[in-house]
Amino acid sequence: MSTPYPFTAVVGQTDLRLALLLNAVSPAVGGVLVRGEKGTAKSTAVRALSALLPQVDVVPGCRFSCAPGAPDPACPDGPHEPGAGAARPARMVELPVGASEDRLVGALDIERALSEGVKAFEPGLLADAHRGILYVDEVNLLHDHLIDLLLDAAAMGASYVEREGVSVRHAARFLLVGTMNPEEGELRPQLLDRFGLTVEVAASREPAQRVEVVRRRLAYEDDPAAFAIRWADEEHEVRARVVAARALLPQVSLGDTALLQIAAACAGFEVDGMRADIVMARTATALAAWAGRTSVRKEDVRQAALLALPHRRRRNPFDAPGLDEEMLDRILDGFPDEEPEPEPDPEPQGPDDGGDGDGDGSGPDGDGGGVPPQHDGPPAQEADSPEAAPDAPDTTREDAPQPSAQGSGAAEQAPVAAAEPFRTKVLSVPGLGEGAAGRRSRARTAHGRTTGSQRPRGHLTKLHLAATVHAAAPHQKARGRAGRGLVIRKDDLRQATREGREGNLVLFVVDASGSMAARQRMGAVKGAVMSLLLDAYQRRDKVGLITFRGSGAELALPPTSSVDAAAARLERLPTGGRTPLAAGLLKAHEVLRVERLRDPSRRPLLVVVTDGRATSAGVPGGRPGDTPRELSGRSARLLASEGIASVVVDCESGPVRLGLAGVLAADLGAPAVTLDGLRADSLAGLVKNVRTAVTHTASLDSVSRRAA
Repeated sequence: MSTPYPFTAVVGQTDLRLALLLNAVSPAVGGVLVRGEKGTAKSTAVRALSALLPQVDVVPGCRFSCAPGAPDPACPDGPHEPGAGAARPARMVELPVGASEDRLVGALDIERALSEGVKAFEPGLLADAHRGILYVDEVNLLHDHLIDLLLDAAAMGASYVEREGVSVRHAARFLLVGTMNPEEGELRPQLLDRFGLTVEVAASREPAQRVEVVRRRLAYEDDPAAFAIRWADEEHEVRARVVAARALLPQVSLGDTALLQIAAACAGFEVDGMRADIVMARTATALAAWAGRTSVRKEDVRQAALLALPHRRRRNPFDAPGLDEEMLDRILDGFPDEEPEPEPDPEPQGPDDGGDGDGDGSGPDGDGGGVPPQHDGPPAQEADSPEAAPDAPDTTREDAPQPSAQGSGAAEQAPVAAAEPFRTKVLSVPGLGEGAAGRRSRARTAHGRTTGSQRPRGHLTKLHLAATVHAAAPHQKARGRAGRGLVIRKDDLRQATREGREGNLVLFVVDASGSMAARQRMGAVKGAVMSLLLDAYQRRDKVGLITFRGSGAELALPPTSSVDAAAARLERLPTGGRTPLAAGLLKAHEVLRVERLRDPSRRPLLVVVTDGRATSAGVPGGRPGDTPRELSGRSARLLASEGIASVVVDCESGPVRLGLAGVLAADLGAPAVTLDGLRADSLAGLVKNVRTAVTHTASLDSVSRRAA
């Protein structure tokens, strides 16, 4: 739709609106990351913000939006003579998830650079966003190298393009806004820290609030222009307030008391580094300017802490973001303000006096202070509630056995807590892949070390200079070369081939049967799987979780980028019943077959966590007389025959060992590693590659004979 949804028509979402407006007042705050479930007006509010920003004066014809009063001396379109400028609205530029590096930072015309010796530069999205807003929807799905470039430009206020000896620099100061759904995966803590503020949004559960959301949205879709006119006065009022706050900002003083409060809060919550202190100081100053004050007060520091600290306290993806407000109040109370007069609430109010919905879906109660919710989901669902994971087993009774959910005929054990995670060995898929960028297995990628060259397939992105010159050199006389430069044709250009790392699909198949039910043993197993999940998070993998027990296997978590979702399912995993190992392996085969159709380039790594016992078939259609051991061996060899890389984590313990996990590993053509051997600091050798049994038909025959 050409007419954006008005910012002031967003119902509720107090924290989201406040964080966006504070960045509009002071872009030095460092942007905002909006986390929340789907349909909570994240994108609607961000897109509506651009209409509230003041117009900018630019040098006519400058592709880099230089200010006429102070043009960038290094502007590629410069030098510019000081003079009158042209006013235009501030831009909001969207960065697509699938964008290339050239689209983000710009691209050089390599052919002209080599043949004519000129810097022919095509600006990218960073140049378009200069002095405006750069919006990244689903920022957690953006490739890491693009996020690094993006955040570096945001921190330095400039973009640098260095390629094949040609260098271009231009200003790139913008308001950075990212939105994400945590269910689809988390950002690394290092990247979270680069966003100034974070906001958690969730849909309201109040019917009246949801009705207002639907009413406004339908009115907007029926006639966007008329709906925008209805809210024009409110939009003008907020726009004027942003301009006034920007003008007041240089006059706001940040006293020693406020600085001590900021430092004490950051130290008390043990945030890493000093960026949090700086962001809190800038945010508190912007809050004071937004409230029309020239001094920072304790309530400004408190609000700044609630917006700037929660995402910086996370140590791993399983930590829920949030802040202990009682602890925050105790810290701040140790440094009372010197100014006794109360100040007006800085939160903007719309005509509905700050309702609790939004334009695309409603938000949490937002009646005052803009305090972010301290949870990832609806308030009615606690983290340990069965309703929080509808397909997870019921774990409400942990003091008595329960009937098996899979008809095992044996008592089900209540879930046990996972042991402390540890750093694991490196498990990787052999060969050279072409999957999504990550940190696990070798792959051909757009970034990494150069390994060769090839003719470009489509647009040239990474020039291999030596190969290009080598291809053009024999034809210079025939092409009539007369000057110093080479005569370059399009057919001479060579693309550099590079090798880096890819992310894989790590599918866990976990034995949850009665043989694993000893509480200490299952705690160690869960701790090992949790450690592998942490490793998968750091290496940017997708993960899935299959469990088998009783009479069959269950896909507890379909493949996803949300590693913390897998950890939550694992924590609630009960044990008990017989051991249908074949069912677990065949379920893995089915899941991998479907995922291969969805994402052919992402290679799988199967991690089977078991002691190797098989006491139940759990699958229909077996041959008469087949034992569970024979069925599991046949299922394992099916996976091996399709070249699926696997590893077996042997959970067998005690002085007497049957070695069944080793037999399973032989059937899978995979290495077997014990729980202790999985540790990176163990004495065993480092597991670098997971080998498959598809190299020679003879090896498969040998494995079959050993299993028999």
